[in-house]
Amino acid sequence: MNGAAASAFSALALNPATQENLRTLGYLEMTPIQAASLPPALAGKDLIAQAQTGSGKTAAFALALLDKLNPRRFAVQALVLCPTRELADQVTGEIRRLARAQENIKVVTLCGGVALRGQRASLEHGAHVVVGTPGRVMDHLARGYLALNALTTLVLDEADRMLDMGFFDDISTVVKQCPPERQTLLFSATYPEGIARLAEKFMRSPVQIKVQAESSGPQIEQRFYEVTRANRYASVALLLNHFRPVSTLAFCNTKQQCKELVTLLQQQGFSALALYGELEQRERDQVLAQFANRSCSVLVATDVASRGLDIEQLEAVVNVSITPDPEVHVHRIGRTGRAGESGLALSLASMDEMGAVGRIEQYQKQESVWHKLDELTSTGKGPLLPPMVTLQLLGGRK
Repeated sequence: MNGAAASAFSALALNPATQENLRTLGYLEMTPIQAASLPPALAGKDLIAQAQTGSGKTAAFALALLDKLNPRRFAVQALVLCPTRELADQVTGEIRRLARAQENIKVVTLCGGVALRGQRASLEHGAHVVVGTPGRVMDHLARGYLALNALTTLVLDEADRMLDMGFFDDISTVVKQCPPERQTLLFSATYPEGIARLAEKFMRSPVQIKVQAESSGPQIEQRFYEVTRANRYASVALLLNHFRPVSTLAFCNTKQQCKELVTLLQQQGFSALALYGELEQRERDQVLAQFANRSCSVLVATDVASRGLDIEQLEAVVNVSITPDPEVHVHRIGRTGRAGESGLALSLASMDEMGAVGRIEQYQKQESVWHKLDELTSTGKGPLLPPMVTLQLLGGRK
């Protein structure tokens, strides 16, 4: 079998409806981690797969666990443990997309920060797949809301991050309540000693797979600036006037921050627009069109609203506030420095965000580079204006 044929999804022994759904989703060629892990996973073997975030690992374990599911059996047959709520939400979304071809597969997310009551009701209606964080899953098990006696597949996603966050004992508690004859799939970007301990304790002669990360990747220069609550928004204007990027994506943690920052920037003469969850589709499309055609210099967005946003030639990303999830930080700054271009990632952090900066340092395995706000000087070239102007022609029927 030649390499191209071997790495096509059509080469896998998946049912025709799943294959058709994969084609609809545009999944034709497998990524290296999918090509290496899906054949042994579909054959029922335990797996330790080393792969970076963004390598396509979610589809690898999702297709494996869906392949074994019996939709007519209303019991939890697969459990995916994730380090954070954000990742659990992403994984749930991906499993649902890949499960569209099958009968009504029910996926329930169990994470903290949401009332137990609603989650309990979802479980009582019969879930096939549970995706959750160790603490909350343990909580449901302890209260008798969640039963794992019908489990066939257990997935530990980003196991190294779960260990970093001190979840070893929680994971052990959960795994001990899973049937011993289940399949266990473990995915991890790195291989700390805790992974070997988990494997020894809970896995049956696992197949080990390691996929090399892609080469050096984009050239992104990261700079951090210390701010206070009072000067945070004004600091964004200072950065824009100093670096004068043609296109900037500025990330806020909340919709309210987006609105406040856009108001301040517009008052100072910047061409800025906001993108957040509650916008109607038509407004969203107009905002994106103006940013993509470079008639708006600054797009201020929340993480949720910016999902799937792929803008070419983005000179700078500004983190107006630091995200508590280091993976989200990496996704944010990865929007710049595409296609071999260099990019600038500017992050504003107040004293109470230093813990989140520390987590980013650990996750990226590099120290943050700090600069002082008083290094920033306006070029005196007048307001930063976009290179293009959008004219909206409201043509009537004629």
